[in-house]
Amino acid sequence: MQSKVTPFGWAIKRRLAELEVDQKTFCEQNNIPQARLSDLIHGRRKLKRYRKQVILLLNLHEYDIS
Repeated sequence: MQSKVTPFGWAIKRRLAELEVDQKTFCEQNNIPQARLSDLIHGRRKLKRYRKQVILLLNLHEYDIS
């Protein structure tokens, strides 16, 4: 069963769409494992390091919880 996409996950998807880049390409360009980005999108893990990196790269500072 697929887990639901979190509000942070939708923000990631929306921003990637605005930049016209898919998740795979984004991950390859920024050395982020695809599974970790998927975990962030679906809220399966905290992943602070990758969360911070994604927030910075996609300018999603409203989701910064540090």
